[in-house]
Amino acid sequence: MRDSRQVRRHFLTAGRRWKAAAAVLAGAALAANLASPPASASSAPTTLTWWTAMSGTNGDAVQHLVDEFNSSQHAYRVVPTFKGSYPTVLSDTIAAFRAHNAPDIAQIFDAGTATIMDANGVYQPVHSLMAQYHLPFATSDFIGGAASYYETAGDQLDSLPFNSSTPVLYYNKTLLAKAGIAAPPATWDQLDADAKALAAKGVGCALTSSGAYVMWTDMEEFDMWNGYQFASQDNGYQGTKGVKLMLDTPPMVAHWSMLGQLAKKDQYLWNGTTNSTVPLFSGGTCAMYEQSSADLATITAAAKFPFGVASLPTVNGDHNAPQNTVVGGASLWVLSGQPSAHYQGDAEFLHFLMSGPAQAYWASHTGYVAVTNAGVKVLDQENFYKSHPSDLVANRELTYKAPKAYTRGIRLGYLPEIRDVEAAAISEVLSGKETAAQALAGAQAQGDKILSEFAAQYGG
Repeated sequence: MRDSRQVRRHFLTAGRRWKAAAAVLAGAALAANLASPPASASSAPTTLTWWTAMSGTNGDAVQHLVDEFNSSQHAYRVVPTFKGSYPTVLSDTIAAFRAHNAPDIAQIFDAGTATIMDANGVYQPVHSLMAQYHLPFATSDFIGGAASYYETAGDQLDSLPFNSSTPVLYYNKTLLAKAGIAAPPATWDQLDADAKALAAKGVGCALTSSGAYVMWTDMEEFDMWNGYQFASQDNGYQGTKGVKLMLDTPPMVAHWSMLGQLAKKDQYLWNGTTNSTVPLFSGGTCAMYEQSSADLATITAAAKFPFGVASLPTVNGDHNAPQNTVVGGASLWVLSGQPSAHYQGDAEFLHFLMSGPAQAYWASHTGYVAVTNAGVKVLDQENFYKSHPSDLVANRELTYKAPKAYTRGIRLGYLPEIRDVEAAAISEVLSGKETAAQALAGAQAQGDKILSEFAAQYGG
């Protein structure tokens, strides 16, 4: 995945000079910019730029929300710009900041959170902006899995959770009924048994997982949902120095050993990070599918059979499971170094996005979850979940239990590159070239080196 390596090179080549320059810009912004008044209603509106990774239907929903905000007041005009993939938005934002030409707001994906958060002075904490301009704001305004992923050690939100999803299990009701399976599997042991029952009825593939982000569904979220730790120091929340991955644990090795055995019999299919696995499910090849809840609309449009949505399976006999999943997707960061008239507009726009009506619109038109309690309340009042019960599965996973210190999320620097290493290990397991124990031990060693490099660069 070339983009993630490009992101890392941006940081490595910039080094401490970039960090120092960012601190100077941040100091200037805090000293002069935050207290400036907004543009008057009689003057031309102040333009606020927002770089996003949303296109297609999601891009249309972004534009709708922007149009609503722009028409609700006359001081500011938000202009969204589609920049491409998540890694591209991250790398372009870094490059633009170094060139003193960053956007006002950037949509940074979950895997880039630590990279931005640990680059001191690059951003204005959202919680500080809200307080500065007396806008109601609290971490508790957001649903558990969304708040915990992006909160600081002090339980504050430096960025605004926005497009959030979590993996769920899609299942083909027709194929499961053909094999005499009355309900989707609640545990991985049951899924393994269901694979045998499906094969006996001529259904070759029992399961497929997200193409680009199987590392997310079957490593990160596997640990969160079952109450395991993904990395030391509470998955990096407690610091950057000395953080180690925890990939070659007995539960993870057992999980990938099982998937490797299914793959050997073509009962589990995955074709690498560059190939979509949606058609394997929507086309009827695989009976079950681990994928983002945000893909519900895509699957609904493509599948020509009745399907259901269930929670992810758990490890059989694990007393901690199920625990909680955490969000994938992205949050919105306000960049430092902007003209003084911009910051109140940034705060007001983000405050609009977290409102109940805005969140309800976003969730009902995209498949992402409503990340604020106000949004969930509006959807519930509108009976959305009664008519769309599948949309509620993701919310229930994210809020099943209050997050533990080590199930809040993944806060690791250079996480996109670590995911590349994990994807390579997964490929070795599924191709039968290495055992799960061998591949995961190798991935852990490589990943720990990447974490050490990040800590040396940005660990203070």
